[in-house]
Amino acid sequence: MLPRKIADSTVRRLAIYLRFLEEFQHQGRDTISSEALANRAGTTSAQVRKDLSFFGSFGKRGLGYDVHALADRLREILGLGHRYRVIIIGAGRLAGALVQYAGFSARGFEIKAVVDRDPAKIGHVWDEITVEDVADLEAIVAREAVEIAILVTPADPAQALVDRLVAAGVTAILNFAPVQLHVPEGVDVKNVNLAVELETLSYALAHRVPR
Repeated sequence: MLPRKIADSTVRRLAIYLRFLEEFQHQGRDTISSEALANRAGTTSAQVRKDLSFFGSFGKRGLGYDVHALADRLREILGLGHRYRVIIIGAGRLAGALVQYAGFSARGFEIKAVVDRDPAKIGHVWDEITVEDVADLEAIVAREAVEIAILVTPADPAQALVDRLVAAGVTAILNFAPVQLHVPEGVDVKNVNLAVELETLSYALAHRVPR
């Protein structure tokens, strides 16, 4: 049984570990040490061991981790054995890039619908997906059995759209809109603020120690 509550930072590191483990698999490596995994992930071996310890016992002292077994276990922990049906709200350029990103499907995230309110965009076909009218949001969510919504809109309409998504039964939302959303308990929202990410890079550049 998995722990009930794990910090988001831990889950993010698990996803990073999985990516590097898959690289090691492609390289034909069978085992990996916590130190090697930590070096690739930009953390410490103690942090790797702590993160994994929440989910059981992995690896053997002096031998390291079985790359294939640990990758399989992390996929299970992250729920990647399931196919998730996704809707994108907003048909701008970022949404177009998301639709074309092959990595989503490879990870089990299937974009089933894109909606927008702009008549000039409705009816356009993106990678075999026709942009539909956001006025029909609830019907589309039901038709496609949507589980995850990606919100790529300006700030103003975001909360009203999320209210509609929640009322339609969507309980997982990835939010690119530059606004703090309010949702009831039982609904998970992950915010992606590109400006904040750029500002953290700006800080790193401004405070980089000269070599």
